[in-house]
Amino acid sequence: FLPRHGAGHTIPPHEVNYRANIWALREAGVRNVIAVNAVGGIAPDFIAPETIVIPDQIIDYTWGRAHTFFGAESKTVEHVDFTSPYCESLRTLVISAASKARLSVIPHGTYAATQGPRFESAAEISRIERDGGDIVGMTGMPEAGLAREKELCYACIAMVVNPAAGKSAAVISLKEIMQYLASGMSKVRTLLEAVIPEVPHA
Repeated sequence: FLPRHGAGHTIPPHEVNYRANIWALREAGVRNVIAVNAVGGIAPDFIAPETIVIPDQIIDYTWGRAHTFFGAESKTVEHVDFTSPYCESLRTLVISAASKARLSVIPHGTYAATQGPRFESAAEISRIERDGGDIVGMTGMPEAGLAREKELCYACIAMVVNPAAGKSAAVISLKEIMQYLASGMSKVRTLLEAVIPEVPHA
């Protein structure tokens, strides 16, 4: 388990060292990564808190983050295929494990990665929805892209903790988000316990 926000959850999403985290996992011999992300719900079927989504696509709205291993220091130019940003074989294992554990999940969806640390405006969410985004979070990129560059099989378990901006009459409350995060994590743990034994370790 690698806590991307650090011990005590002290590192904001735009300051997470995603390159170091992915590099460390690769150097440790990890080949399969299941990321856990708290997200806001945008599309109607994705709004209810504690909904679990296994996304199959991603849109990157982040900026200024160290997002590749192929910079000037690498002295090489590489272009990785990112048509399917998540590893389909690992996604399939997660979805199958959820079914066996009798957990309801949405087996597809588009994750919109935003910069943070502030929440999005209602207009930004409207734009993301027009772009095809179903859920929105702040940590999905560049993590997924970096995992692809390091040839890691990467999948995401996204848990909705609030309706996105403009999708509810209520103001987004961090207190409520933390409450849903705490209560929903029991489902995520159950899913992880079901899928981890099925993941190839080679």
